[in-house]
Amino acid sequence: MTQDGVRTAEIDTSRPHPARIYDYLLGGKDHYKVDQRAGDAIAAAAPEVRIGVRANRAFLHRAVRHVVGSGVRQLLDIGTGLPTSPNVHEIARQTVPDVRVAYVDNDPIVAAHGNALLGGSGATSIILGDLRDPRSVLEHPGVREVIDFGEPVALLLVAVLHFLTDADRPAEIVAALRDALPPGSHLVLSHATGDFADRSAAQAVYDQATASLNLRTRAEVERFFEGFELIDPGLVQVPFWRPGGTPPPRSAEIGFYGGVARKPF
Repeated sequence: MTQDGVRTAEIDTSRPHPARIYDYLLGGKDHYKVDQRAGDAIAAAAPEVRIGVRANRAFLHRAVRHVVGSGVRQLLDIGTGLPTSPNVHEIARQTVPDVRVAYVDNDPIVAAHGNALLGGSGATSIILGDLRDPRSVLEHPGVREVIDFGEPVALLLVAVLHFLTDADRPAEIVAALRDALPPGSHLVLSHATGDFADRSAAQAVYDQATASLNLRTRAEVERFFEGFELIDPGLVQVPFWRPGGTPPPRSAEIGFYGGVARKPF
């Protein structure tokens, strides 16, 4: 089986991958033993991690509903990971059935199995791409066939930038993506932090994975929103972003910041 020219035989199962670890922590089934062991090690070091990833997932759902409710009809989800239902396209289409979604991830298992897992259609694509090369993502035919960059786009960078080191120049990557978006577009972003608890033990687990975990402070995360206007309540721990009637869990348990912003006209 191939997807974007990637053979499933090329999938690296010797080291844990962040997308598959995340799937395991969310209670998914698309991962390997090596990812389970890594997830168990993270949970042993930080028992609250499952609360955190579920809160981050709930933030994603609320943010998608917001941007679609604001009139955006196309979403570019980079670093999507393995689909966990309800996924972005399912959440969006609960509000507007004709929303278009392009998913991007650098894990071959996501690209290889994505169409089957997502039940793909002409309004949904999933491609193998690397956030560290934003131009190749923006110009990929699988993105271009779904996303019209002449109309507002919601760019989703949810729980992905913390896998980029400072040497990867993540702020420049976000700026390149921002500059490709027309006014009225939105940025949905979440990022792991060590502001509320010592996460060094969890970081050490990712040192053995295909990508390291790079925690950043609130001020550092907020810089990724330059050129956008943050909407209320700004950049906050993910349970506190427009939680509705659900009481957020204790703040120290949630090591994720999240925010939604709009590119001004």
